[in-house]
Amino acid sequence: MKRLPRHASTSSQSIEGTVHLSKSRREKMDSLQHDHANTSEECKTMRLRDDASENENIILNPNFDDGVNNWSGRGCKIVLHDSLDGGKILPKLGKHFASASERTQTWNGIQQEITTRVKRKLAYQVSSLVRVYGRNIGSANVRITLYIQMPDLREQYIGIASVQATDKDWVELQGKFLLNSSPLKVIVYFEGPPAGIDILVNYLVIKHAQRTPPSPPPSIENPEYGVNIIENSELSDGTTNGWFPLGNCTLTVQTGSPHIIPPMARGSLGPHHVPLSGRYILVTNRSQTWMGPAQMITEKLKLFLTYQVSAWVRVRAASGGVLGLPQNVNVALSVDGLWVNGGQVEASDDERWHEIGGSFRLEKEPKSVMVYIQGPVPGVDLMVAGLQIFPVDRCERFRYLQMQADQIHKRDVILKLSGFDPSSFLGAVVIVKQTENSFPLGSCINRTNLDNEDFVDFYVKNFNWAVFGNELKWYWTEPQQGNFNYRDADEMLDFCRNHKKEVRGHCVFWEVESLVQPWVRALNRNDLSRAVQNRLTGLLSRYSGKFRHYDVNNEMLHGSFYQDRLGKGIRAYMFKTAHQLDPSAILFVNDYHVEDGDDPRSSPEKYADQIAGLQDQGAPVGGIGIQGHIDSPVGPIVCSALDKLGVLGLPIWFTELDVSSSNEYVRADDLEVMLREAFAHPSAEGIMLWGFWELFMSRENAHLVDAEGEINEAGRRLLELKQEWLSHAYGMVDMEGEFKFRGFHGTYEVEIVTPCKKVCKTIVVEKGDLPLVLSIDL
Repeated sequence: MKRLPRHASTSSQSIEGTVHLSKSRREKMDSLQHDHANTSEECKTMRLRDDASENENIILNPNFDDGVNNWSGRGCKIVLHDSLDGGKILPKLGKHFASASERTQTWNGIQQEITTRVKRKLAYQVSSLVRVYGRNIGSANVRITLYIQMPDLREQYIGIASVQATDKDWVELQGKFLLNSSPLKVIVYFEGPPAGIDILVNYLVIKHAQRTPPSPPPSIENPEYGVNIIENSELSDGTTNGWFPLGNCTLTVQTGSPHIIPPMARGSLGPHHVPLSGRYILVTNRSQTWMGPAQMITEKLKLFLTYQVSAWVRVRAASGGVLGLPQNVNVALSVDGLWVNGGQVEASDDERWHEIGGSFRLEKEPKSVMVYIQGPVPGVDLMVAGLQIFPVDRCERFRYLQMQADQIHKRDVILKLSGFDPSSFLGAVVIVKQTENSFPLGSCINRTNLDNEDFVDFYVKNFNWAVFGNELKWYWTEPQQGNFNYRDADEMLDFCRNHKKEVRGHCVFWEVESLVQPWVRALNRNDLSRAVQNRLTGLLSRYSGKFRHYDVNNEMLHGSFYQDRLGKGIRAYMFKTAHQLDPSAILFVNDYHVEDGDDPRSSPEKYADQIAGLQDQGAPVGGIGIQGHIDSPVGPIVCSALDKLGVLGLPIWFTELDVSSSNEYVRADDLEVMLREAFAHPSAEGIMLWGFWELFMSRENAHLVDAEGEINEAGRRLLELKQEWLSHAYGMVDMEGEFKFRGFHGTYEVEIVTPCKKVCKTIVVEKGDLPLVLSIDL
């Protein structure tokens, strides 16, 4: 998964959500109302007083009106001011501000202990005004962090908020947090800028987060699914209608491009699409990478619709030259001046047309939207044919995916009853209820989550696999050389074993240099080689047989730290050594942007080539991990990636799935797209969500359950799909003493009621092409 700063945990990211009373508080109030039915007004007053106390600022002396009482310096000096720098710096609110000065470390800053005033399982909103002060600094990152000491003396650091502060004016710093447990000590403090830079704080407010009303489902009139919004896409009017050159490049119309719609678009448009004209735009005289054909589409877009992007593209060297390296081609959108990715592909000068496919969605009303095709370096000619941008009808595809899932994940079952006179079968009734689908559906969890009973309850009820967010990564288990921390992973494994959850091991190594801990980056070649071997031996031997999967070297398409230092054979060596140490574990590759058309570095074709290359070196690659951090997913684009990787014959897992939208109904639709595509594909054998609980996910607006346990529309959609993927049957036993049904793979409770007795049995329907015949002795 993605990037964690030095002190951050995955409990620090989101700033939105809803609030409801915790279970213990609800039970307390329900009890009061039941026991004191005649004092309802008193109960109401108590509740209002309780709510009022939760809405109070838990920071003492928040505006420094009482000097620096209740505040202290964290490794630095704290000074009260009413002005600074000869009166140029004044408080924005109130009469005073404080500075953290004489800082010698990035973690030095102003702090306050809040142990006795902060409550567990309650979401808190944090806001502050800050700025920085010093010589020639311009700006610096300022963070608010929680230091937590647990009763067992373990320490945690939770990043709450971060902002790029300046020396010119006060800026607002906002965030949100929740404590799962009851710590021994909690301190909130400011940190971040380099040593020698002062942090100025005008105020700090920490209050119980107010509930944000849930977003309504978007109302979209006449969405016109499948209708191309690009004007003159077929170039029947040349380039004079709709098109214009971005920059001083030249556009001309040529013939000789494909007549067929690109495959991913055909998957969305179905059999009723019209063939392409065979005309294309040739872009010459390009002097900047961003130069290409462009078109304004502002008035044609509708909010919250998912748009699919499709085109054929080619490149060639200008004036008959030699192209050399492949070129990136990008369908881009400029939305109020901000770049939005509509899809990218890597194209070579080999006279082939390349399919480009992607998607996007707008959730805020734009003033101006321009689509343009860009990417190749100056001096490279660009060819674009059949550009289409059209809204996608997801429900139509869902019906197809339901039929696919039925073929892949269901099996015919014949229950044969025996044990007494067949004539007594007449009138016997069979009730079949599936209790669990065997398809792996799991989630990321973190050690701190296990201290929250509400989190544990939702996880245990709804998931059958787990993956650890950070606790198995090398920077967590050995943050300093020789200083090991396996306690978190051990406790999490015990939790999973107690609840009968299978576990993925994420990850043994991480190939992206910025995610390698400093002491490893500082090693010379020989010492690094020994450290790699020690990591393999220490981890795989310690947990032999306990993790069903391992992501051996994470994100090898996006990083090359170990390969650059230890040679091209190191990746295969990691796989081979891991297999020797734990032959029972399935060894995965794992990478991101494989399924969405957004990143040429991790296209399905490049991923397949990388996997085949590892296998050629003898690496026992046993599975393909697609992370699945995706925005505005389109089913046929996702399915295309699965098809291209499926030819390798390896199981494919979505290993870190999350979707993000400010509107929880759109988020639910995105989640449903991904779950249905994975469940209906023959090569996809498991889905892992990258979390589900607000404040414990790496992306904002991605949660299914808010910080205090309220399930949103995305969470409800998950539960609805889980119910859809359970089979039930009811009927009479036939004359031959048989009862037949077709159901999803998994565990069932079968109840057989005859005129003289009732028998209950548990059966398991496993994968298989032939009907499953089960004898039940009555």
